[in-house]
Amino acid sequence: MCYSARIEADYRKFVKEYGAIMSLDDFTRMIMEYFAEPKRIRLPKAMTAPFLESPVTDEEKKIAAVLRERMKTDEIELLQELAKQRERLEKAQQSLAVKATKKAADDERIATNKIATIAGKLDDLRTTDIKPRDARIFPGWYAPVMVWENGRRVVKPMRYQCRPVGKPAFYDEKYPGTYNARMDNLRGFWKGQYGHTHGVVLVDAFYENVSGPEGKNMVLEFRPEPPETMLVACLWSHWRATKPGEKDLLSFAIITTDPPPEISEAGHDRCPVPIKREDLDAWLNPDPNNLDAMDRILTDNGMPHFGHSRAG
Repeated sequence: MCYSARIEADYRKFVKEYGAIMSLDDFTRMIMEYFAEPKRIRLPKAMTAPFLESPVTDEEKKIAAVLRERMKTDEIELLQELAKQRERLEKAQQSLAVKATKKAADDERIATNKIATIAGKLDDLRTTDIKPRDARIFPGWYAPVMVWENGRRVVKPMRYQCRPVGKPAFYDEKYPGTYNARMDNLRGFWKGQYGHTHGVVLVDAFYENVSGPEGKNMVLEFRPEPPETMLVACLWSHWRATKPGEKDLLSFAIITTDPPPEISEAGHDRCPVPIKREDLDAWLNPDPNNLDAMDRILTDNGMPHFGHSRAG
């Protein structure tokens, strides 16, 4: 699987380095949904930062205005929760000064932990610094994906967990692993997308759970050596709502394959599939009647050597 990846989340890199255009309609729709339901639309900070830092067009400025309103609302909610937890902590400490009880001790511990968590969220909200973790995505999060549309490369925001066209909305819960498109199942489970709707995400590193010392779980970061940004192959879907309350959804899955030895020896059994830059347009604009050509692109992929370390 590829449960988390550190991506290039700045749409401007797609524009500058690959001559792509941004689908402003799709970005605007996603941002409006994010404003209304921030807990459902999960965005890496690195994806929203460019709009806030240097919006140029009127559409980008509108997106920036919506993001700032969302941030103001989030800050107010966090400050309200911070005040609530500080009050809880004060009451617990007052109770403990009179008599030690389990409830007061639990309240003190929980409030202290929540205050620290909220303070961290407020710091993240207020700072403009972008850290490597701000570019990580997990299943259910959104990322910019480059696709082919109307004869050119286009960048669209998509959810990292694919809901194939024609499937019901509850498919997400029934098949939670649909962020991973196994290469050996592209002509089976993914036949509606393979040869039809291809994309790429720009990936600097990916993360996996492995069994560590004494069987304890740990997370490893795998990164190309020497460092490079990989054009990672993916399949995507434009799912359209059919029932009241549903919303159209753009979503994608990263294609994975058996790992090279250095990943297998580290304890993991899957690896994202990169493609060569010279194959980019052929991959993005596939011929559904020539899947063998797509197979060759995925097989002759120029897989880099990966180093790994324990994720911080």
